[in-house]
Amino acid sequence: MPVPHDIAAETELWNAFADSAFKDDAEPSFCWTQYAGHGPGPELLGAPESVLEIGCGTGRALAHLARLGVKTTGVDLSPRMVQRAGGKWASLGVWIEQGEVLDWLTADQGRYDAVYSIFGAAWFTDPSCLFPLVREHLVPGGMFVFSQPPAIPGAYGPQGMYKDGFAGKAMFTYRYSYKPAVWERHLVRAGFASAEATVVDAPKAGHIGTLIVRARA
Repeated sequence: MPVPHDIAAETELWNAFADSAFKDDAEPSFCWTQYAGHGPGPELLGAPESVLEIGCGTGRALAHLARLGVKTTGVDLSPRMVQRAGGKWASLGVWIEQGEVLDWLTADQGRYDAVYSIFGAAWFTDPSCLFPLVREHLVPGGMFVFSQPPAIPGAYGPQGMYKDGFAGKAMFTYRYSYKPAVWERHLVRAGFASAEATVVDAPKAGHIGTLIVRARA
């Protein structure tokens, strides 16, 4: 059953996140996992000439790709983050737009060699709505790659998530968690030719790993 996303309230939440997450002295960086310098890099995207990052946040990954000569576009829900990240990385050719990802993809006419999400919109958007739109925006053979924490055993589907613990204003959003095989089925159902979901172990035993999902159009 679909959950009742309140986009205005979620925009407020991600604006608050922007205030804490964006650092003016940040450097370009690309990492799929939550551990700096750990795990695979942008090679999972193939060798794209153009990419779209959905839920691009600080834009550091886009900036890294732009330095490699890739045409980079990002979309993020937070106007505050878009203003700050778009301004910081504009000199590298990074283009970032503000929008709710489903509405933005519905209106966008672009086609990309790769679409990706690093703990971004692919984690916070109903996959049954998102994945068919992503598939439409990929060139034949294009890659869709996303990462997020793996599901907690027994806790699958949409999950409510409060911001900043359990005190203060009730700001929350929904994230989506499934077993790797279920992610693969969602992607194939959306029209992808192939899909593979794996969990990369954390650098320290017993710590939270990272789910990385790859699908080819």
